[in-house]
Amino acid sequence: MNSTASLATVALPLGFKWTSATAGIKASGRPDMAIAVCESGAAAGAMFTSNQMVAAPVTVGRRHLKATGSIVKAVLVNSGNANCATGTAGLDACQKSCVALADAVGCVFDEVFPSSTGIIGVPLPVEKLIAAAPAAAATLGDTPAHAEAFARAILTTDTKMKVAAQSFEVDGKIVNLWGCSKGAGMIGPQLVPHATMLVYLFTDLSASPELLSSMLTPAVEGSFNSISIDGDMSTNDTVLLLASAKSGVEATGEAVPLFEAALLEVCQSLARQIVDDGEGVTHVVTLDVTGARTDAEAKQIARTIGESPLCKTAWSSADPNWGRLLAAAGRAGVAFDPNDITIEIAGLPVFENGMRSTAFDEAATHAAMSAREYTIALDLHQGTGRSRFLTCDLTHEYVSINADYST
Repeated sequence: MNSTASLATVALPLGFKWTSATAGIKASGRPDMAIAVCESGAAAGAMFTSNQMVAAPVTVGRRHLKATGSIVKAVLVNSGNANCATGTAGLDACQKSCVALADAVGCVFDEVFPSSTGIIGVPLPVEKLIAAAPAAAATLGDTPAHAEAFARAILTTDTKMKVAAQSFEVDGKIVNLWGCSKGAGMIGPQLVPHATMLVYLFTDLSASPELLSSMLTPAVEGSFNSISIDGDMSTNDTVLLLASAKSGVEATGEAVPLFEAALLEVCQSLARQIVDDGEGVTHVVTLDVTGARTDAEAKQIARTIGESPLCKTAWSSADPNWGRLLAAAGRAGVAFDPNDITIEIAGLPVFENGMRSTAFDEAATHAAMSAREYTIALDLHQGTGRSRFLTCDLTHEYVSINADYST
Protein backbone atom coordinates (compact mmCIF):
# COMPACT_ATOMS: atom_id res chain seq x y z
CA MET A 1 0.00 0.00 0.00
CA ASN A 2 1.26 3.47 -0.75
CA SER A 3 0.08 6.98 -0.07
CA THR A 4 0.86 10.27 -1.75
CA ALA A 5 -0.63 13.73 -2.15
CA SER A 6 1.39 14.51 -5.29
CA LEU A 7 -0.69 14.15 -8.44
CA ALA A 8 2.45 13.71 -10.52
CA THR A 9 3.00 10.27 -8.98
CA VAL A 10 -0.60 9.20 -8.42
CA ALA A 11 -2.11 6.18 -10.17
CA LEU A 12 -5.60 7.54 -10.75
CA PRO A 13 -8.58 5.17 -10.50
CA LEU A 14 -9.78 3.72 -13.79
CA GLY A 15 -13.12 4.68 -15.27
CA PHE A 16 -13.19 8.38 -14.42
CA LYS A 17 -12.56 11.60 -16.31
CA TRP A 18 -12.26 15.09 -14.87
CA THR A 19 -12.14 18.70 -16.04
CA SER A 20 -12.80 22.28 -15.01
CA ALA A 21 -14.07 25.47 -16.59
CA THR A 22 -14.41 29.16 -15.86
CA ALA A 23 -18.13 29.87 -15.99
CA GLY A 24 -17.84 33.38 -14.59
CA ILE A 25 -19.34 32.84 -11.15
CA LYS A 26 -16.19 33.83 -9.25
CA ALA A 27 -15.38 37.52 -9.50
CA SER A 28 -11.70 36.58 -9.51
CA GLY A 29 -12.01 34.92 -12.90
CA ARG A 30 -10.55 31.67 -11.59
CA PRO A 31 -12.04 28.29 -12.57
CA ASP A 32 -15.36 27.83 -10.79
CA MET A 33 -16.92 24.76 -12.43
CA ALA A 34 -15.61 21.23 -11.80
CA ILE A 35 -16.86 18.12 -13.61
CA ALA A 36 -16.18 14.42 -13.07
CA VAL A 37 -17.67 11.69 -15.25
CA CYS A 38 -17.92 7.90 -15.06
CA GLU A 39 -19.52 6.93 -18.36
CA SER A 40 -20.44 3.40 -17.26
CA GLY A 41 -21.90 4.66 -13.99
CA ALA A 42 -20.35 4.53 -10.51
CA ALA A 43 -21.83 3.15 -7.31
CA ALA A 44 -22.05 5.92 -4.74
CA GLY A 45 -21.89 6.35 -1.01
CA ALA A 46 -22.55 9.84 0.33
CA MET A 47 -22.78 11.76 3.59
CA PHE A 48 -24.13 15.26 4.03
CA THR A 49 -24.27 18.06 6.56
CA SER A 50 -26.55 17.53 9.56
CA ASN A 51 -27.41 21.24 9.52
CA GLN A 52 -31.19 21.81 9.40
CA MET A 53 -30.55 24.53 6.82
CA VAL A 54 -29.30 22.82 3.67
CA ALA A 55 -28.36 24.15 0.26
CA ALA A 56 -30.29 23.31 -2.90
CA PRO A 57 -27.63 20.89 -4.23
CA VAL A 58 -27.82 18.83 -1.02
CA THR A 59 -31.58 18.45 -1.49
CA VAL A 60 -31.24 17.67 -5.18
CA GLY A 61 -28.27 15.35 -4.63
CA ARG A 62 -30.19 13.27 -2.10
CA ARG A 63 -33.13 13.14 -4.49
CA HIS A 64 -30.98 11.99 -7.39
CA LEU A 65 -29.26 9.26 -5.39
CA LYS A 66 -32.64 7.91 -4.34
CA ALA A 67 -33.95 8.01 -7.91
CA THR A 68 -30.99 6.11 -9.38
CA GLY A 69 -30.36 3.65 -6.58
CA SER A 70 -27.15 5.56 -5.78
CA ILE A 71 -25.64 5.32 -9.25
CA VAL A 72 -23.78 8.43 -10.45
CA LYS A 73 -22.48 9.14 -13.94
CA ALA A 74 -21.44 12.77 -13.51
CA VAL A 75 -20.51 15.19 -10.73
CA LEU A 76 -21.05 18.93 -11.15
CA VAL A 77 -19.51 21.33 -8.64
CA ASN A 78 -19.73 25.10 -8.81
CA SER A 79 -17.65 27.31 -6.52
CA GLY A 80 -18.28 30.93 -5.66
CA ASN A 81 -21.98 30.50 -4.88
CA ALA A 82 -23.48 28.16 -2.27
CA ASN A 83 -26.99 28.17 -3.81
CA CYS A 84 -28.38 28.12 -0.28
CA ALA A 85 -31.36 30.05 1.09
CA THR A 86 -32.37 30.74 -2.50
CA GLY A 87 -35.85 29.20 -2.34
CA THR A 88 -37.58 27.32 -5.13
CA ALA A 89 -35.55 29.27 -7.67
CA GLY A 90 -32.39 27.77 -6.22
CA LEU A 91 -33.73 24.24 -6.53
CA ASP A 92 -34.80 24.95 -10.11
CA ALA A 93 -31.38 26.39 -10.92
CA CYS A 94 -29.64 23.33 -9.51
CA GLN A 95 -31.91 21.05 -11.53
CA LYS A 96 -31.30 23.02 -14.72
CA SER A 97 -27.53 22.80 -14.26
CA CYS A 98 -27.82 19.01 -13.90
CA VAL A 99 -29.89 18.81 -17.08
CA ALA A 100 -27.33 20.90 -18.96
CA LEU A 101 -24.43 18.69 -17.91
CA ALA A 102 -26.42 15.51 -18.58
CA ASP A 103 -27.07 16.73 -22.13
CA ALA A 104 -23.38 17.56 -22.56
CA VAL A 105 -22.03 14.18 -21.39
CA GLY A 106 -24.87 11.93 -22.54
CA CYS A 107 -26.60 10.74 -19.40
CA VAL A 108 -29.91 11.23 -17.60
CA PHE A 109 -30.23 14.38 -15.46
CA ASP A 110 -30.73 12.51 -12.19
CA GLU A 111 -27.48 10.61 -12.78
CA VAL A 112 -25.74 13.96 -12.17
CA PHE A 113 -24.67 14.70 -8.59
CA PRO A 114 -24.53 18.47 -7.85
CA SER A 115 -22.56 20.45 -5.26
CA SER A 116 -22.08 24.15 -4.61
CA THR A 117 -19.82 26.19 -2.37
CA GLY A 118 -19.50 29.91 -1.74
CA ILE A 119 -21.61 32.72 -0.36
CA ILE A 120 -25.06 31.95 1.05
CA GLY A 121 -28.23 33.71 -0.07
CA VAL A 122 -27.17 34.89 -3.51
CA PRO A 123 -29.14 33.54 -6.50
CA LEU A 124 -27.10 31.08 -8.57
CA PRO A 125 -26.44 32.45 -12.07
CA VAL A 126 -27.28 29.09 -13.59
CA GLU A 127 -27.23 30.46 -17.12
CA LYS A 128 -23.45 30.70 -16.78
CA LEU A 129 -23.16 27.01 -15.89
CA ILE A 130 -25.51 26.03 -18.70
CA ALA A 131 -23.50 28.03 -21.21
CA ALA A 132 -20.18 26.57 -20.05
CA ALA A 133 -21.26 22.91 -19.87
CA PRO A 134 -20.82 21.82 -23.55
CA ALA A 135 -17.31 23.24 -23.97
CA ALA A 136 -16.26 21.97 -20.55
CA ALA A 137 -17.47 18.43 -21.31
CA ALA A 138 -15.36 18.42 -24.45
CA THR A 139 -12.20 18.83 -22.34
CA LEU A 140 -12.76 15.82 -20.04
CA GLY A 141 -9.75 13.58 -19.58
CA ASP A 142 -8.18 10.99 -17.29
CA THR A 143 -4.68 12.44 -16.78
CA PRO A 144 -3.24 13.90 -13.58
CA ALA A 145 -3.63 17.37 -15.14
CA HIS A 146 -7.38 16.79 -15.60
CA ALA A 147 -7.75 15.54 -12.02
CA GLU A 148 -5.81 18.54 -10.75
CA ALA A 149 -8.06 20.90 -12.71
CA PHE A 150 -11.08 19.38 -10.93
CA ALA A 151 -9.39 19.64 -7.52
CA ARG A 152 -8.50 23.30 -8.02
CA ALA A 153 -11.84 24.44 -9.40
CA ILE A 154 -13.71 23.48 -6.21
CA LEU A 155 -11.64 25.84 -4.02
CA THR A 156 -12.92 29.10 -2.52
CA THR A 157 -10.89 30.71 0.28
CA ASP A 158 -8.47 27.77 0.22
CA THR A 159 -4.86 28.71 -0.49
CA LYS A 160 -3.80 25.32 -1.81
CA MET A 161 -5.11 22.19 -3.53
CA LYS A 162 -5.92 19.27 -1.23
CA VAL A 163 -5.48 15.77 -2.65
CA ALA A 164 -4.55 12.31 -1.36
CA ALA A 165 -4.28 8.82 -2.80
CA GLN A 166 -3.78 5.19 -1.88
CA SER A 167 -3.40 1.99 -3.84
CA PHE A 168 -3.20 -1.69 -2.93
CA GLU A 169 -2.94 -5.05 -4.67
CA VAL A 170 -5.28 -8.03 -4.54
CA ASP A 171 -4.46 -11.17 -6.54
CA GLY A 172 -2.20 -9.27 -8.89
CA LYS A 173 -4.74 -6.52 -9.56
CA ILE A 174 -4.29 -2.93 -8.36
CA VAL A 175 -7.06 -0.94 -6.71
CA ASN A 176 -6.64 2.83 -6.76
CA LEU A 177 -8.29 5.45 -4.58
CA TRP A 178 -7.90 9.17 -5.15
CA GLY A 179 -9.63 12.01 -3.36
CA CYS A 180 -9.72 15.78 -3.25
CA SER A 181 -11.34 18.24 -0.90
CA LYS A 182 -11.91 21.91 -0.26
CA GLY A 183 -12.43 23.80 2.95
CA ALA A 184 -10.68 26.53 4.90
CA GLY A 185 -13.48 28.19 6.88
CA MET A 186 -16.97 27.32 8.09
CA ILE A 187 -15.48 23.99 9.11
CA GLY A 188 -17.11 22.16 11.98
CA PRO A 189 -18.60 19.23 10.09
CA GLN A 190 -20.90 16.67 11.62
CA LEU A 191 -21.83 14.61 8.61
CA VAL A 192 -24.61 12.07 8.65
CA PRO A 193 -25.32 9.29 6.14
CA HIS A 194 -28.29 10.83 4.74
CA ALA A 195 -16.91 28.38 3.06
CA THR A 196 -18.00 24.56 3.26
CA MET A 197 -16.28 21.24 3.23
CA LEU A 198 -16.61 19.26 0.01
CA VAL A 199 -14.89 15.91 -0.44
CA TYR A 200 -14.86 13.73 -3.55
CA LEU A 201 -13.40 10.22 -3.44
CA PHE A 202 -12.91 8.08 -6.53
CA THR A 203 -11.99 4.39 -6.65
CA ASP A 204 -11.98 1.62 -9.23
CA LEU A 205 -13.01 -1.02 -6.69
CA SER A 206 -16.22 -2.94 -7.42
CA ALA A 207 -18.62 -2.40 -4.52
CA SER A 208 -22.32 -1.88 -3.95
CA PRO A 209 -23.66 1.49 -2.78
CA GLU A 210 -24.67 -0.15 0.49
CA LEU A 211 -21.16 -1.45 1.15
CA LEU A 212 -19.59 1.86 0.15
CA SER A 213 -21.85 3.67 2.62
CA SER A 214 -21.03 1.24 5.41
CA MET A 215 -17.29 1.73 4.82
CA LEU A 216 -17.56 5.50 4.40
CA THR A 217 -19.29 6.12 7.73
CA PRO A 218 -16.44 5.04 10.06
CA ALA A 219 -13.84 6.63 7.79
CA VAL A 220 -15.65 9.97 8.02
CA GLU A 221 -16.12 9.61 11.77
CA GLY A 222 -12.38 9.14 12.22
CA SER A 223 -11.46 12.04 9.95
CA PHE A 224 -13.83 14.80 8.83
CA ASN A 225 -16.09 14.43 11.87
CA SER A 226 -13.00 14.81 14.06
CA ILE A 227 -11.83 18.22 12.88
CA SER A 228 -12.85 21.81 13.42
CA ILE A 229 -11.54 25.15 12.24
CA ASP A 230 -14.21 27.50 13.56
CA GLY A 231 -17.01 25.21 14.74
CA ASP A 232 -19.48 26.52 12.17
CA MET A 233 -21.26 23.70 10.39
CA SER A 234 -21.83 24.47 6.73
CA THR A 235 -25.13 24.16 4.91
CA ASN A 236 -23.38 22.38 2.01
CA ASP A 237 -20.99 19.84 3.60
CA THR A 238 -20.76 16.76 1.40
CA VAL A 239 -18.58 13.66 1.16
CA LEU A 240 -19.10 11.57 -1.98
CA LEU A 241 -17.44 8.20 -2.62
CA LEU A 242 -17.71 6.79 -6.16
CA ALA A 243 -16.66 3.30 -7.29
CA SER A 244 -16.29 2.52 -11.00
CA ALA A 245 -15.52 -1.25 -10.64
CA LYS A 246 -12.90 -0.93 -13.41
CA SER A 247 -10.07 -2.52 -11.40
CA GLY A 248 -11.77 -5.90 -11.63
CA VAL A 249 -11.42 -6.36 -7.87
CA GLU A 250 -14.59 -7.16 -5.95
CA ALA A 251 -15.08 -5.79 -2.45
CA THR A 252 -14.93 -9.20 -0.81
CA GLY A 253 -12.44 -11.05 1.37
CA GLU A 254 -9.13 -9.29 1.98
CA ALA A 255 -10.08 -6.44 -0.37
CA VAL A 256 -12.54 -5.07 2.20
CA PRO A 257 -10.13 -4.38 5.10
CA LEU A 258 -7.49 -3.20 2.63
CA PHE A 259 -9.89 -0.70 1.14
CA GLU A 260 -11.18 0.40 4.54
CA ALA A 261 -7.60 1.15 5.62
CA ALA A 262 -6.91 3.03 2.38
CA LEU A 263 -10.13 5.01 2.70
CA LEU A 264 -9.37 6.04 6.29
CA GLU A 265 -5.83 7.05 5.32
CA VAL A 266 -7.04 9.23 2.44
CA CYS A 267 -9.82 10.81 4.51
CA GLN A 268 -7.47 11.58 7.40
CA SER A 269 -4.93 13.11 5.02
CA LEU A 270 -7.55 15.34 3.42
CA ALA A 271 -8.95 16.31 6.83
CA ARG A 272 -5.50 17.33 8.05
CA GLN A 273 -4.89 19.34 4.89
CA ILE A 274 -8.17 21.19 5.45
CA VAL A 275 -7.21 22.23 8.98
CA ASP A 276 -3.66 23.09 7.98
CA ASP A 277 -5.03 25.41 5.29
CA GLY A 278 -7.64 26.94 7.58
CA GLU A 279 -8.34 30.64 7.31
CA GLY A 280 -5.66 32.47 9.26
CA VAL A 281 -4.31 29.29 10.85
CA THR A 282 -0.83 29.49 12.37
CA HIS A 283 -1.01 26.47 14.70
CA VAL A 284 -2.50 23.01 14.10
CA VAL A 285 -3.42 21.35 17.41
CA THR A 286 -4.17 17.67 17.96
CA LEU A 287 -6.36 17.06 20.99
CA ASP A 288 -5.76 13.56 22.36
CA VAL A 289 -8.45 12.90 24.94
CA THR A 290 -8.09 9.53 26.66
CA GLY A 291 -9.46 7.72 29.69
CA ALA A 292 -13.09 8.62 29.04
CA ARG A 293 -15.94 6.21 29.67
CA THR A 294 -16.78 6.11 25.97
CA ASP A 295 -15.31 7.33 22.70
CA ALA A 296 -18.35 9.59 22.28
CA GLU A 297 -17.71 11.33 25.61
CA ALA A 298 -14.04 11.76 24.72
CA LYS A 299 -15.00 13.38 21.42
CA GLN A 300 -17.55 15.60 23.17
CA ILE A 301 -14.81 17.01 25.39
CA ALA A 302 -12.33 17.28 22.53
CA ARG A 303 -14.79 19.13 20.30
CA THR A 304 -15.73 21.54 23.10
CA ILE A 305 -12.06 22.40 23.69
CA GLY A 306 -11.31 22.50 19.97
CA GLU A 307 -14.10 24.99 19.29
CA SER A 308 -13.57 27.20 22.35
CA PRO A 309 -12.71 30.78 21.27
CA LEU A 310 -10.72 31.27 24.48
CA CYS A 311 -8.61 28.16 23.88
CA LYS A 312 -8.12 28.96 20.21
CA THR A 313 -7.01 32.54 20.81
CA ALA A 314 -4.57 31.36 23.48
CA TRP A 315 -3.05 28.94 20.98
CA SER A 316 -2.58 31.79 18.47
CA SER A 317 0.01 33.38 20.78
CA ALA A 318 1.35 30.09 22.21
CA ASP A 319 -0.09 30.96 25.63
CA PRO A 320 0.00 27.85 27.89
CA ASN A 321 -3.26 28.79 29.59
CA TRP A 322 -4.28 25.33 30.78
CA GLY A 323 -7.13 26.79 32.82
CA ARG A 324 -9.04 27.42 29.60
CA LEU A 325 -8.66 23.75 28.65
CA LEU A 326 -10.17 22.67 31.96
CA ALA A 327 -12.97 25.21 31.76
CA ALA A 328 -13.95 24.03 28.29
CA ALA A 329 -13.81 20.37 29.32
CA GLY A 330 -15.92 21.14 32.36
CA ARG A 331 -18.78 22.58 30.29
CA ALA A 332 -18.76 19.79 27.70
CA GLY A 333 -21.60 17.94 29.44
CA VAL A 334 -19.44 14.98 30.44
CA ALA A 335 -19.14 14.03 34.12
CA PHE A 336 -15.60 13.61 35.47
CA ASP A 337 -13.54 14.26 38.61
CA PRO A 338 -11.16 17.20 38.03
CA ASN A 339 -8.80 15.72 40.61
CA ASP A 340 -8.24 12.70 38.36
CA ILE A 341 -7.37 14.61 35.18
CA THR A 342 -3.86 15.01 33.85
CA ILE A 343 -2.96 17.38 31.02
CA GLU A 344 0.20 17.57 28.93
CA ILE A 345 1.01 20.10 26.22
CA ALA A 346 3.54 18.91 23.65
CA GLY A 347 4.54 16.18 26.10
CA LEU A 348 5.13 18.63 28.96
CA PRO A 349 3.08 18.24 32.18
CA VAL A 350 0.84 21.18 33.05
CA PHE A 351 -1.96 19.85 35.29
CA GLU A 352 -2.39 16.95 37.75
CA ASN A 353 -4.02 16.13 41.10
CA GLY A 354 -6.53 18.95 40.71
CA MET A 355 -3.93 21.69 40.33
CA ARG A 356 -1.02 22.99 38.28
CA SER A 357 1.63 20.32 37.92
CA THR A 358 4.69 20.75 40.12
CA ALA A 359 6.72 20.09 36.95
CA PHE A 360 4.98 22.84 34.93
CA ASP A 361 7.52 24.99 33.09
CA GLU A 362 5.72 27.96 31.57
CA ALA A 363 8.62 29.10 29.40
CA ALA A 364 9.30 25.62 28.01
CA THR A 365 5.61 25.04 27.32
CA HIS A 366 5.30 28.40 25.57
CA ALA A 367 8.29 27.50 23.40
CA ALA A 368 6.76 24.13 22.53
CA MET A 369 3.46 25.78 21.61
CA SER A 370 5.25 28.12 19.23
CA ALA A 371 5.68 25.19 16.82
CA ARG A 372 3.34 24.91 13.84
CA GLU A 373 1.93 21.61 15.19
CA TYR A 374 1.74 20.03 18.62
CA THR A 375 -0.50 17.78 20.72
CA ILE A 376 -2.50 18.51 23.87
CA ALA A 377 -3.14 15.30 25.81
CA LEU A 378 -5.91 15.15 28.40
CA ASP A 379 -6.45 11.92 30.36
CA LEU A 380 -9.67 11.55 32.37
CA HIS A 381 -8.59 8.27 34.00
CA GLN A 382 -12.14 6.88 33.84
CA GLY A 383 -12.11 4.21 31.14
CA THR A 384 -10.89 3.31 27.67
CA GLY A 385 -12.76 5.91 25.61
CA ARG A 386 -10.56 8.00 23.32
CA SER A 387 -10.76 10.74 20.70
CA ARG A 388 -8.08 12.30 18.51
CA PHE A 389 -9.47 15.61 17.31
CA LEU A 390 -7.72 18.03 14.98
CA THR A 391 -8.24 21.75 15.42
CA CYS A 392 -6.37 25.06 15.17
CA ASP A 393 -5.88 28.53 16.54
CA LEU A 394 -8.06 31.59 15.93
CA THR A 395 -6.22 34.64 14.61
CA HIS A 396 -6.82 38.22 13.49
CA GLU A 397 -6.53 37.06 9.88
CA TYR A 398 -9.55 34.77 10.30
CA VAL A 399 -11.58 37.74 11.49
CA SER A 400 -10.38 39.88 8.59
CA ILE A 401 -11.26 37.23 6.00
CA ASN A 402 -14.75 36.69 7.36
CA ALA A 403 -15.58 40.26 8.37
CA ASP A 404 -16.01 41.30 4.73
CA TYR A 405 -16.53 37.96 2.98
CA SER A 406 -19.72 39.05 1.24
CA THR A 407 -18.45 42.47 0.18
